[in-house]
Amino acid sequence: MKCISEAAAVGASLSPEQVEQVVLKLRDQAEFTGKKVLCIVPDGTRTAPLGQLFRVFHDQVAGRAAVIDVMVALGTHPPMSEEAILQRMEWTPEERQNKYGKVTIFNHSWDDPASLETLGTIPASEIEEISGGMFAMDVPVQLNRKALEYDWLVVMGPVFPHEVVGFSGGNKYFFPGIGGPEILNFFHWLGAVVTNPMIIGNKWTPVRKVVDRAAALIPCERASFCMVADSSRYAGLFAGTPEGAWDEASDLSAQLHIVYKDRAYAQILSAAPPMYDELWVAGKCMYKLEPIVADGGELIIYAPHLSEVSEVHGKLIREIGYHCRDYFLKQWDKFKDYPWGILAHSTHVHGIGSYEDGAETPRVQVTLATRIPEKECRQINLGYRDPDSINPADFKNLEDEGVFYVPKAGEQLFHLRDRPPWAGG
Repeated sequence: MKCISEAAAVGASLSPEQVEQVVLKLRDQAEFTGKKVLCIVPDGTRTAPLGQLFRVFHDQVAGRAAVIDVMVALGTHPPMSEEAILQRMEWTPEERQNKYGKVTIFNHSWDDPASLETLGTIPASEIEEISGGMFAMDVPVQLNRKALEYDWLVVMGPVFPHEVVGFSGGNKYFFPGIGGPEILNFFHWLGAVVTNPMIIGNKWTPVRKVVDRAAALIPCERASFCMVADSSRYAGLFAGTPEGAWDEASDLSAQLHIVYKDRAYAQILSAAPPMYDELWVAGKCMYKLEPIVADGGELIIYAPHLSEVSEVHGKLIREIGYHCRDYFLKQWDKFKDYPWGILAHSTHVHGIGSYEDGAETPRVQVTLATRIPEKECRQINLGYRDPDSINPADFKNLEDEGVFYVPKAGEQLFHLRDRPPWAGG
């Protein structure tokens, strides 16, 4: 399948006609007539002008396809309510009842074995080659069983720099989007062992290779619309195979979503947008700024609206806390039976550090300015500040003094211009 692409001029947006042309060209390449089509879409933690894309796709394909349904690629995020889904899809209640009344919407359920189907196994020999010898283990690949009832799986998702895969989008909407826990836990920990600064914003990571290898086991036809979004506008739209569309979209994302700075900062106020309603996703405010925090500096995740570590994973996170990679690797017998995806999340929020002779030394201090109580912040090994004591205006225009403020953190990646990201051991 040939990749179809449209990219706007710098600072401009694709017109509705350009978006429609991409959809029409994919429709003409793919054989949707009489087929069951399942659209795989992001949940509410991703910025994407999804409503326009789905509306055009539905208008152009509904008269040909036997069925068009939607599945939310939750990964391990909580299921979305009907109200939240309407907001995500940009539908009014009347549209949901009438125009899209035949569209069935599914929330993925990653932790329900009955909802998953095993597609096969990536053998240990391949894992060893892909990981450069870091791991040699069989990795079972499971996918949402419901998705396998469709002829076509069509991803509709944005591409951003990503802490686990390098860049999101493409086949990542299958794994972990609608996949099972084994592969999810494996490749999250693989990325954590490589470390966030060495993964994020790089295209051909070991984790991307695992994701693409797993997707090759899917027996359905696959296609992808990869959006490169700047706020609510399309800076680019790429369609074709998940691999081909993602390849081109990630190049544009690297131009649009990576900001280079000439210096590191002693203190960063990283403000989480409302769509990050728990620390599990607000951790992106750390991941994407870690490369520009100075050694010994402080990054403050400022989220006065946030009061929960994780609805799904909070109990286990409170057990293990937030730590650097080597804290776990050097005590592996103690932690190996925890879900590896949670260990990976822990290292991503904590950042690079060392663990020697029973003492952990972080490279930077991560402080929460949220509604999570101070006692809980200390319990999970993070700093605390009362969010009401912070006025973001006090952090503006202080770059020359080593202070940096990001008013909507989590989707742009920041790197130092004159050297690669700090990688650690």
